[in-house]
Amino acid sequence: MNNSYESPFCTRYASKEMQYIFSADKKFTTWRRLWVALARAEMKLGLPVTQRQVDELEANVENIDYETAAERERIVRHDVMAHVYTYGKACPNAAGIIHLGATSCYVGDNTDVIIMRDALKVVKRKLVKVISQLSQFADKYKAMPCLAYTHLQPAQLTTVGKRATLWCNELLMDLEDLDFQLGRLKLLGSKGTTGTQASFMELFEGDSDKVKRLEELIAEEMGFDAVVPVSGQTYSRKTDFAVCSVLASIAQSAMKFGNDIRILQSFKEIEEPFEKGQIGSSAMAYKRNPMRDERICSLARYVMCDVLNPAFTAGTQWFERTLDDSANKRIAVAEAFLGVDAILNIMLNVTDPENGLVVYDKIIRRRVMAELPFMATENIMMDAVKKGGNRQELHERIREYSMIAGANVKKEGLDNNLCELIVNDPMFMITQEEIDEIMKPENFIGRCPQQVDEFIQSCVKPVLEKNGVSDDTAEINV
Repeated sequence: MNNSYESPFCTRYASKEMQYIFSADKKFTTWRRLWVALARAEMKLGLPVTQRQVDELEANVENIDYETAAERERIVRHDVMAHVYTYGKACPNAAGIIHLGATSCYVGDNTDVIIMRDALKVVKRKLVKVISQLSQFADKYKAMPCLAYTHLQPAQLTTVGKRATLWCNELLMDLEDLDFQLGRLKLLGSKGTTGTQASFMELFEGDSDKVKRLEELIAEEMGFDAVVPVSGQTYSRKTDFAVCSVLASIAQSAMKFGNDIRILQSFKEIEEPFEKGQIGSSAMAYKRNPMRDERICSLARYVMCDVLNPAFTAGTQWFERTLDDSANKRIAVAEAFLGVDAILNIMLNVTDPENGLVVYDKIIRRRVMAELPFMATENIMMDAVKKGGNRQELHERIREYSMIAGANVKKEGLDNNLCELIVNDPMFMITQEEIDEIMKPENFIGRCPQQVDEFIQSCVKPVLEKNGVSDDTAEINV
């Protein structure tokens, strides 16, 4: 048993892939790759850096002595300088040129941007797969009538598949926002202590073009096509807020999906997967609780609240920089990604075409038929008017019968007998066979099947063709 605190994101929720992106190894090897890129660019631009030194730095990127780094940080109270020292111990020939002209944010901030880029790519890959799976579900059930709800009260019918397009469409909106933020991510570059690049102007003896070219070479090596145009010592913390806002938006969409499934499971219409040996309740052996979707909603709430952290951080940066961002952002940004990763893992599981959502068509049909008489009254009334009936008188009679039928259902626990009351009233001039023909749920779903087809063809299919669909699967730990 570990006696230290362990984050549930690591032990229960997030994938190993996302955990690695926010790991010490990823962080500090990226620092070293940035130092290699800086040294290489400085060598190319004529500073006294040799190929041998660059090669030595490159060969030791993953050779990190964490004990030495920790001991040095206890002495100097500075994580970057502790790692400069440790890197220098592993690269004695290059020790003197590591971090040449740079400030701490050269490695810290550039690494943060790289990590957010890599993490967004993982989120995007899983998000596209969830969209693909939901679209398959929508297509499969595009013509299955079910009750729709406004105010959580039965309203005109929709279909199981059409409802799934609502979930899917919100995730498509999130994907569009994610692509936008991913596309505009820029490295900080090599801006110096207050963003003026004064130290590099000194190194390059006032050659502004070389200082500018230095950043371009670094960006190219790290896989970026641009650096921020201006900055203080740090990139604008609004970048963190923009990225976390995308994650919070995904969380919102996931919560909407999770809540809908939880309610539908209560209605016994649709259930999330339930494994053979799974226990729903420690006390009530019969229970089948929607624990996956409950977890989606729980984690989503956390991510949605977490976005306030980068918002406040961005607003409280004084002038060219303060350090009150550091402790907060290293927690807030990481946990926003870990939370969304966990959410998408569960959604991959719940929406799996083979072993995911379970649809109980007979229950859905029964619940539709219990409410359909109320919804059919407009059609019944119009038919009676065509046969010569008085619209106002018919409307009043239907209102009276609806009250009686509603009372039978709610007060007496009886079946809805509205259609029986109407058939027995000569005013409506309608037979049981005619009512039966009207009372087909498929007559009340409007363009749902066509809407699903159009949505998949015009909105989902182009996204899947552009991005491809991964083979991601999700193992739910608990």
